[in-house]
Amino acid sequence: MEDRVGLSLGVWPSQARDSERAAQRGRFLDRLRGVVGTRRRNGSGDRTVVPPARPVRRDSGGLAGLILVVALLVVGAPAPAGAAGTGYLFVSSEKDNLVTVLDGRSLDKVQDIPTGDRPRGMRFSPDHKRLYVACGDSDRIDVIDVATLKVSGHLEVGEDPERFDLSPDGRLLYVSNEDDALLTVFDLRDGSRVREIEVGEEPEGVLASPDGRTVYVTSEVANMVHVIDTGDWAVRANVVVGNRPRRLVLTPDGRRLWVTNELSGNVSIIDTADDRVVHTLGFEPKGFRPEDITPVGLVLDRAGKTAYVTLGGANHVAVVDVPDLRVRRYILVGWRPWGIALSRDGRTLYVTNGRSDDLSVIDVGTLKVRRSVPVGRVPYTVAVDD
Repeated sequence: MEDRVGLSLGVWPSQARDSERAAQRGRFLDRLRGVVGTRRRNGSGDRTVVPPARPVRRDSGGLAGLILVVALLVVGAPAPAGAAGTGYLFVSSEKDNLVTVLDGRSLDKVQDIPTGDRPRGMRFSPDHKRLYVACGDSDRIDVIDVATLKVSGHLEVGEDPERFDLSPDGRLLYVSNEDDALLTVFDLRDGSRVREIEVGEEPEGVLASPDGRTVYVTSEVANMVHVIDTGDWAVRANVVVGNRPRRLVLTPDGRRLWVTNELSGNVSIIDTADDRVVHTLGFEPKGFRPEDITPVGLVLDRAGKTAYVTLGGANHVAVVDVPDLRVRRYILVGWRPWGIALSRDGRTLYVTNGRSDDLSVIDVGTLKVRRSVPVGRVPYTVAVDD
């Protein structure tokens, strides 16, 4: 058995500390080669090899370390992708430890749902009966019953979960554990921990492919996207992108993966056939310095023709024509736009503004903000149940 050596974690360095960032990435690469991460070399020479995923013993009794309401997490047959919704908007607020529910038509507040500490990423189950919420400072995923608008249970998932995704059938949950440099896999049928997969330091974005065969994970420190095969849980590729990659989205045909790079101020576009960057898309909204342009959130329309990217410190959303990779428009929104979601009919765009504590509602036809709605403090993600 290998004697593992832990790597130190620290506060994310500023953009000026490029040398430290490069050293961190170098340490991660050394760990993959078996130089730092383990005391025993793997004998692969200079080739980068990711350590195998670690199987985790399933608990047969009380599911030690998990707090779970099994009846509300059991996943049956996959639900139709187009299951009807309530029309509600759900907005997680980091500082208020709650999810705000808005009526999608009137934009009036329906109610606030108290959650664990620092709720951030959110995902619906395939049938939209449950909303999963990552509560980073509580080290857990809360489960909201969409019918009752109450937390019905929670799952302990390890330190500092921020982003996660579900397998297409809703049976597996993939969560990034930022403090542990892990992607952890849970089986939602019984709450058991299935696998722990080593990735770069400070993993954040997680995205499962529609066919369920691949999971993509961003590492903010290693400046990489890790491509994980769900058949054997091996890391198939480590794709170097820009500085501090955050979120990911696949084009509808699955041929391109878009990745926002917060500190590079751009988006890397990866060819998924051979896992390489084929284009880098930059942004130049007028009146902002390059260091103010910090893209994080992104969403594509259902046809894959238009992409919308939140630009963080630049207080705009970029509208991008996907076929020719050209920025068509910049939309002024609130202060530090972060999260973004598109209505199912593609007519309305919702943007969370983390420093103005509001939600911008954008008419896609006119590309103008129709209304700004106050929500909780430091809103992070918006999820649309339509």
